Amino acid sequence: MVVAIMKGYIIFVIILMLLYTARHFYFTIVRLLGRQRLYYNDILTDRMKSISVLIPMHNEEQVLSNVLDSLLQCEYDRDRLEIIPINDNSTDRTREMLDEYHRKYEFIRPLHRDCPDRGKPVGLNDAMKLAKGEIIIVFDADYRPARNMLKQIALGFEDPQVGAVMGRVIPYNTNTNMLTRLINLERSGGYQVDQQARYNLKTIPQYGGTVGGFRKDFLLETGGFNPKVLAEDTELTYRLFTNGWKVVYANSAECYEESPESWNVRGRQIRRWSRGHNEVLFRYLIPTITTPYMGLFQKIDGLFLLFIYAVPVFLLLGWVVSLGLFFLGEMQIFSGWWVILFLGIYNSLGNFAPFFEIGTSLIIDGLPGEALLLPLMMFNFFFYMWNISLGFWDAVVDTVTGRGVKWDKTVRFTVQKTEKEAEK
Repeated sequence: MVVAIMKGYIIFVIILMLLYTARHFYFTIVRLLGRQRLYYNDILTDRMKSISVLIPMHNEEQVLSNVLDSLLQCEYDRDRLEIIPINDNSTDRTREMLDEYHRKYEFIRPLHRDCPDRGKPVGLNDAMKLAKGEIIIVFDADYRPARNMLKQIALGFEDPQVGAVMGRVIPYNTNTNMLTRLINLERSGGYQVDQQARYNLKTIPQYGGTVGGFRKDFLLETGGFNPKVLAEDTELTYRLFTNGWKVVYANSAECYEESPESWNVRGRQIRRWSRGHNEVLFRYLIPTITTPYMGLFQKIDGLFLLFIYAVPVFLLLGWVVSLGLFFLGEMQIFSGWWVILFLGIYNSLGNFAPFFEIGTSLIIDGLPGEALLLPLMMFNFFFYMWNISLGFWDAVVDTVTGRGVKWDKTVRFTVQKTEKEAEK
């Protein structure tokens, strides 16, 4: 009986991987050959919606000037704009620097939080209570929005069915080391192909927690962000869709980020994403299936997206089971010539499913030479599998025990790098 269960699990993993392979390949074809759905750039309005830009910050003296100076250069009516940097229990010069910006620009209104409950969700909740804008736009402190960024995002809300808009993230420190170059490949594939394809198909474009906006009234009416969920962006995506709203993607709304420059920092970031995303999986699996506001195709894509940070755990467990069957001498699961054909197709395509999207995005972005780095993504695959698995079990423990979560800010590198260059 145990051997039969183990063999059944191997078959399950193979089918699961093939389904995700088909998904990636289909998205790639849609992006390459399908009709591209346009964003709302052609909308003309003489009165833009009032917006509040929220920027969560904890010890961000290294980078806060970059994001604030970029926002000051953005094209938007100043009487319809306010900027609220959220100083969340900082112990460096963040408070003093923000107060100096406020003295120069009245519409920059810092919120100083000196309280034990630090974290992005609770900070955003406090800031929304003070925000005057009907649309909330969020940036992380290490981001640098383009000049037309605010207008691009705000235009999407002229559609009364749109609950959130997501822009495109592009790393600006790509050439620092091999890690940042590989992250650039991931970002390119994830936004230029994956997000745009889901937008084309009207399925589930994902609000990413930064470089995007949402309707303030909806979030306040539904209780604000849940401080027990680390992936507040994914949670908002599913909250919107299961309540009848749309999330749209603006590929032309570009914002520039600082990528992690060390593997240790990147590993902690991936683990946190996995933990938060799987918390959303446990909370929204049933609502996604039962909601009357999503069509069948949306529900299928929604389930694929919900399980995206659980699949590496299934695959890792599948390898363990395969080893067990091997030492038990029970690996004869299939037989016949077609099995060889199947394994050949899977090893040629299935194991490299995300590469479809990355390779296509590099061609679209005019970076075909970066495709030479694609073989190195196999190392990322194993590195991410381990950290995603750790995050998955963190989420399981969170759900079972009800323990609280602690926000772990990503380490910044910009000023540190500049200081080293100055010393030279």
